[in-house]
Amino acid sequence: MGIRSANEEAIRRIRKGTAHLVGMKVARDVVPGLTGKTLLHSGPPIEWKDMCGTQRGAMIGSILFEGWAKTPEEAIELADSGAISLDCCHHRRSIGPMAGIISPSMAVYVTRNEAFDHEIYTTLNMGLGRVLRMGAYDPEIIDKLRWMNDGMAETLAVALERSGGLDIKQLMAQALQMGDELHNRNKAASALFIRYLGGAIASVGGPDAARTLEHLGSSDGMFLNNAMAACKAMVDPAHGIEDCTIVTALSRNGVEFGIRVSGLGDQWFTAPSPYVKGVFFPGYSAADADRDIGDSAITETMGFGAFSMAAAPAITQLVGGTAASAMDITRRMYEITVSESDVFRIPALEFRGIPQGIDIRKVIETGMEPEIDTGISHKAGGIGQIGAGLTVAPMECFVKALKAFAAKRNLA
Repeated sequence: MGIRSANEEAIRRIRKGTAHLVGMKVARDVVPGLTGKTLLHSGPPIEWKDMCGTQRGAMIGSILFEGWAKTPEEAIELADSGAISLDCCHHRRSIGPMAGIISPSMAVYVTRNEAFDHEIYTTLNMGLGRVLRMGAYDPEIIDKLRWMNDGMAETLAVALERSGGLDIKQLMAQALQMGDELHNRNKAASALFIRYLGGAIASVGGPDAARTLEHLGSSDGMFLNNAMAACKAMVDPAHGIEDCTIVTALSRNGVEFGIRVSGLGDQWFTAPSPYVKGVFFPGYSAADADRDIGDSAITETMGFGAFSMAAAPAITQLVGGTAASAMDITRRMYEITVSESDVFRIPALEFRGIPQGIDIRKVIETGMEPEIDTGISHKAGGIGQIGAGLTVAPMECFVKALKAFAAKRNLA
């Protein structure tokens, strides 16, 4: 096919893709291979013994949630025994922020790309601060998690059925023009989510419906999981195109940063995950932080997040920087991508489409690493989020990928 044609085909598929939130299901019923004592995690593959504090904490909490252990000590013992099977969310048509843990009994949103008959699954968002995805697992968190995956999930399932689902792609295009970048700033998207589904949720009635609305309105970041699932749903069909040099996943597990490239199959190209330069909550500093973690950089893979900071200058109040630096980051990201979106447009750039299609060749040619805005979790499992900031996808990942690409084409 040739590199240029392959990359054009990848962009064609991304543009053609849809993202509809069609329902709620129990993870074990829809996520491929999520049986027995299996847990999915964010980032490239990693073993329990090598996990960072954030991911270990979230695993402990998930084991307690599932009832496989009664205490954190028992959960650690179970994990140490090797009885827990682990895999990446990205390997199972799933995605999760920060620690990214998905366990069999968890409820998952079902996001469907009708154009390619492709479904993606992600968990409910617990809100900010001391939450499971940030590695916290105290009894109050586990109790709330159980309600969310019971009463809240049932309420949302009925509401989505009554409403006919929700066009997440359209919602994201609207939110981008309202000041969101759809990674760390989902203020408009979260409000739109309630606007479009609130009536259907209220019609379900009862205390769970009221509590569901209260929970959804409790955090400006509620839409993050939905944004991630939509991005993966639209990017995945562009994976596996021969000769294509476009990145189809940016992900990290708190130890390693990994990328996948369309024309290089399912191989991960990794480097040590970087630390995040950011703004810390009172009482915390960089000395308390874990390395960058989470599947949420799928938003940057699609062209959102730091790539779209020009649309969301207010995000700099959370992650650091200035409105001018936000514009500069977006302008630079056009130099490492092959296209611009025909749907997602940035008002401050005369409605220019967001930069789309990270090309491993352009990253190396320009020396520009893809920018990412992200949350920061405490390095000790059980504490949770301590700040937010900016980081990059390490150049080493792209060097390894380009060498593999050259070898595959007998150019090495």
